[in-house]
Amino acid sequence: MASPTRPAPAPYTGGMLWLLTFVLAMANMMEVIDLTIANVAIPTITGNLGVSPTQGAWIITSYAVANAITVPLAGWVAGRFGQVRIYAVMIAGFTLSSLLCGLSTSLEMLITSRVLQGACAGFMVPLSQALLMNSFPPAKRAMGLAVWAMTITVAPIIGPILGGWITDNYHWSWIFLINLPVGIFASIATWVMMRDRETPTRKLPVDGVGIALLVLWVGALQVLLDKGNELDWFRSDFIIALAIVAAFGFALFLAWELTDEHPVVDLALFRFPNFRRGMMTLGLGFSLFFSSLVLVPLWLQTQMGYTPQWAGYAMAPGGVFAVICAPIVARLMGKFDLRLLASIGFMMFGSVAFLRSMFTSDADFYAIALPQFLHGVGIAFFFTPLISINLGGIPPARIANATGLQNFIRMMMGSFGASIAIASWDNRASVHHAQLVENVNAYGANVREYVDKLTSLGASAEQAWAQVEHALTGQAYMLSTNEIFWVIGWLFMLMIPMLWRTRPPFSTGPGAAH
Repeated sequence: MASPTRPAPAPYTGGMLWLLTFVLAMANMMEVIDLTIANVAIPTITGNLGVSPTQGAWIITSYAVANAITVPLAGWVAGRFGQVRIYAVMIAGFTLSSLLCGLSTSLEMLITSRVLQGACAGFMVPLSQALLMNSFPPAKRAMGLAVWAMTITVAPIIGPILGGWITDNYHWSWIFLINLPVGIFASIATWVMMRDRETPTRKLPVDGVGIALLVLWVGALQVLLDKGNELDWFRSDFIIALAIVAAFGFALFLAWELTDEHPVVDLALFRFPNFRRGMMTLGLGFSLFFSSLVLVPLWLQTQMGYTPQWAGYAMAPGGVFAVICAPIVARLMGKFDLRLLASIGFMMFGSVAFLRSMFTSDADFYAIALPQFLHGVGIAFFFTPLISINLGGIPPARIANATGLQNFIRMMMGSFGASIAIASWDNRASVHHAQLVENVNAYGANVREYVDKLTSLGASAEQAWAQVEHALTGQAYMLSTNEIFWVIGWLFMLMIPMLWRTRPPFSTGPGAAH
């Protein structure tokens, strides 16, 4: 049974419109920051709680798994209880779980709190997008969407910087406790501003089988992606078991959801041509984007001697320039073909990848940071136009379902891309290391001369040879980094024709214009 139909409220204008945008963007950024803010603090947290760093990795994995499971449920739950009500409740739940994380005195308590935090967060990202889309007047919808898109791209860059600074200067619990004032304000403000704008609800039957299968295969797949590199992938029985569970669970989930009368995930959205084609482009593009976002800081910290904070500073120009360019792109969206604007984003990403493929091991901070300005331009041109293309022609009543499914695919493809990139980076570094060792043996006289020089300066033979090994490893990872980014660059360029398979008009519901 559907809730009584009532006239849709007039869109916000002026100051109220931007206050709403600020509230939704702030809550969304808080959630996305928590994906990365704890990463740099794991050694400190595990030391404080008296557990091993390996066990501490579950602080990250538990959040990611719970988040991935609930993202595709957002549309169904919001359709049953209302977008505004669910969004405000989930912000409150996220805030409460952040408090519990900060008060945790054991690993078990912290992981349990992170699961609750991740579960609430999974609803917040797609619902914030849906609320923005439905609350903005058509003429300004692109600007609101641009602000939203910046939160999901800038926040992962801010997270490590903020987490490193808090961990170095305060207690690790403040990584979570800083969410309290933001969450309390956002939850109350959302309800006060939007309680009279609740979306229609329908009392649909609970798809228990679909939910159970979703939890099964998504949970198995997320743990596989998070732990795969650590456990050496398919050389581990645990990873093989997870792969089997994920594959069979996914097959059963598809079969059930495509035939159930009231599916928990609206797979029928793929019948919309722009959503189907655009999601292929967004999914693959985001996997490459997120791979870069993970690989550069990893290389800087493991091979270049950067601290987490300084690695974040090197990445920061991308976030700054993305924010600067976002309103410019939003204005251009009303004047140019969205496919052209998104193509500029792909070309920017590809160009930055090619620049990174020419890095050397003696690159200084400015050489590493400068390409990030172009990367920021790419972020602005990539996300907002492409999201608008994907939602083209989808009725307003199904926007929440579409945004939930879109964000789910984006997150899963990001996890896929990062896992594949890291595994490939390690494997190629091993190959290059073996080749470099062969060359060292071939030119042993030169190496012996170098070792003798070090020993003459006071180093022991073991220290001298360790220095040679360190240099070889650094060069091997540098060559591997160059190769990975060369491939990423070409993949970005080759994806542009895929983007042009989408067809105008690009809109987000009746009357929308971009």
